[in-house]
Amino acid sequence: MADEVVITAAAGERTARQIGAAPTASSKRRGVRLGGLAATLLAVMMLAACGSSQKFTTPTAVAEELYRQAKSDLEAGSYESAIQGLGRIEALASGSLLAQQAQLDLAYANWRNGESAVALSTIDRFIRLNPSSAALDYAFYLKGLINFNGDMGLLGRLAGQDVSERDQRAARDSWQAFRQLVDRFPDSRYAADARGRMNRIVDMLAAHEVHVARYYFRRGAYVAAANRAQQAVTEFQQAPAVEEALYILVQSYDKLQMTELRDAAERVLKQNFPESSFLAHGFSGRERPWWRFW
Repeated sequence: MADEVVITAAAGERTARQIGAAPTASSKRRGVRLGGLAATLLAVMMLAACGSSQKFTTPTAVAEELYRQAKSDLEAGSYESAIQGLGRIEALASGSLLAQQAQLDLAYANWRNGESAVALSTIDRFIRLNPSSAALDYAFYLKGLINFNGDMGLLGRLAGQDVSERDQRAARDSWQAFRQLVDRFPDSRYAADARGRMNRIVDMLAAHEVHVARYYFRRGAYVAAANRAQQAVTEFQQAPAVEEALYILVQSYDKLQMTELRDAAERVLKQNFPESSFLAHGFSGRERPWWRFW
């Protein structure tokens, strides 16, 4: 029988042997050495694979762990710690629902931490980037809350500052956010509370206009007083402050000797508030504000 040339991949050499011939002692030893080497390499590869699987962690897994810790910090009131964790999640889980939730929580955490400007920037960014999010109603609600300044806090009350005396831009922004919520999501779980807050904001805005009108009147700027009082009557017809606004109109037109306008304003005041304390006691008939303790 003719000899056959066999290429052994392990040795990488051309060797000639006769088919059916018994292996030599040297070939047996080579086979043992090659077999042992292969087994060793396989074992090393398996150990390396096991080690890498234990140490390797996906960005999503890291983000989920960060969120669990941040949520725990939020519940504990540790807002700064929560902010640090939540800020890392968006980069790790960009475009995911987890990233959206983290962004909402980040806005909330900044708000509770006294960083309202940062909170508003965050929530505006969420609304812009996620117009079809299932949490969009909450985003509008949170924006309204961040701007809502109805609670003066203890220091404000002790200082005797009326909420109507403050800058009302935030209140108007709050009303707009709540309006977007109730218009677009009338059945939202947040809609009822938003409507109640909108009513309070309207009363606050009307009180602000009356406060400014009163300020002008007491300083003899009767035209300015009449204009601000008229604005309150026109824009906030259902607000309690309209009663005083009408009285300021009456008094301002009287000082300006505009008798027809004075009489017309007085008729409206008597028709809508027949038992008005202003008619009997003037400005001294104003009730003590809710925020004043003395």
